[in-house]
Amino acid sequence: MDSNQIQNLVTHYPIVKDLIELKETIWFNPSFTTLEQGLPYVGLTQADIDDARDRLQRFAPYLMAVFPETLAAKGIIESELIDIPNMQQSLETHFDQKITGKLWLKKDSHLPISGSIKARGGIYEVLYRAEQLALQANLLTLDDDYAKLNSPKFREFFSQYSIAVGSTGNLGLSIGIMSAKLGFDVTVHMSADARQWKKDKLRAHGVTVIEYEQDYGVAVEAGRKAALENPNCFFIDDENSKTLFLGYAVAGERLKKQLDQHHIVVDQAHPLFVYLPCGVGGGPGGVAFGLKMAFGDHVHCIFAEPTHSPCMLLGVATGLHDEISVQDIGIDNITAADGLAVGRASGFVGRAMQRLLDGFYTLDDPTMYRFLGMLNQSENLKLEPSALAGMLGPILVSKHQAYIDLHQFTAQQLQHANHIVWGTGGGMVPAEEMQNYLAKA
Repeated sequence: MDSNQIQNLVTHYPIVKDLIELKETIWFNPSFTTLEQGLPYVGLTQADIDDARDRLQRFAPYLMAVFPETLAAKGIIESELIDIPNMQQSLETHFDQKITGKLWLKKDSHLPISGSIKARGGIYEVLYRAEQLALQANLLTLDDDYAKLNSPKFREFFSQYSIAVGSTGNLGLSIGIMSAKLGFDVTVHMSADARQWKKDKLRAHGVTVIEYEQDYGVAVEAGRKAALENPNCFFIDDENSKTLFLGYAVAGERLKKQLDQHHIVVDQAHPLFVYLPCGVGGGPGGVAFGLKMAFGDHVHCIFAEPTHSPCMLLGVATGLHDEISVQDIGIDNITAADGLAVGRASGFVGRAMQRLLDGFYTLDDPTMYRFLGMLNQSENLKLEPSALAGMLGPILVSKHQAYIDLHQFTAQQLQHANHIVWGTGGGMVPAEEMQNYLAKA
């Protein structure tokens, strides 16, 4: 993109200037609409989410058999929802800004098997593929006890097939661990910013890891190309997969049950704000879709991105989606938030969800590290940097009158609000690595 084209973008979309200057910025979506009006653009329905939920239920006996850490939840991969009052107080003190309502943390950072939000979509897509193959081969029926998949017979069957994925780290972990457990031959194409411990962990599970000196986009393209050369290889496409998206979407109705257990009401008088770190967009997009289906127009979803990788904000704000990358406007896509180091957003997610999202904001690496330290000190919780991206959201929503006016929130509504920061990863970070994070914080 030449300087004239960039200047033209800045003229039409002033937010682009802030992005180019790497400013922490916030963009409230002027095109937001009701669920009813926005839903047709997604192309998926509640029936699709129900289908995903039922499939995960069918696999629960298998998951219990092969991953003992899922026993307590009866084979369902789910995370805790906890209130974090000390962190709320720390944020309020640090920013000298009251957060209207109550602050919660959704601990997808500690999901079983792979310790990140990717355990939702990534594992689900592998299970979807395994079920498809086993049903087609008449080795399985929908009424079977899926624990039978934990056998040499099934592992040998799946070993005929390959799975490939491109990843900055966490998606690769989820897909690699799950695929290898079932018996698939699995290859993860890892970008330069992927953490060494994630590569080591995958290799320890028998996964082939191919490393690239370039970013996420190059790793994905290489994985896609390699998969095309092998008719028995299935490429899991984080940018375009509706299956992956639905694996995340199941989180909506599960969160509804958790809020019910906490006696939390979500309605017009009690709005719910959810802050989701965003990389390519599949995870936060799927979760946001599930939340919208569960809570309708009473839930307000906001995506958070690093100042050096604001790909979804850039794509949605300009309407160019996957036709533009952050590199096109001179941004380097280098961030400590490795899971969010994506230069080009998912065109599918951007186009599907652009009318159902309240907005986006960016924050820099030092801010994420600051939150990492604050959360550890105030609540004794340890997350990786990218998982802290959502922490700035409740401050921004509470203080920006323009946003409050846009949605016509009353003071009473905001007092009764609940804010959920989606903690996306960190549960499996080695102790030494976590100490390095804390030292930087």
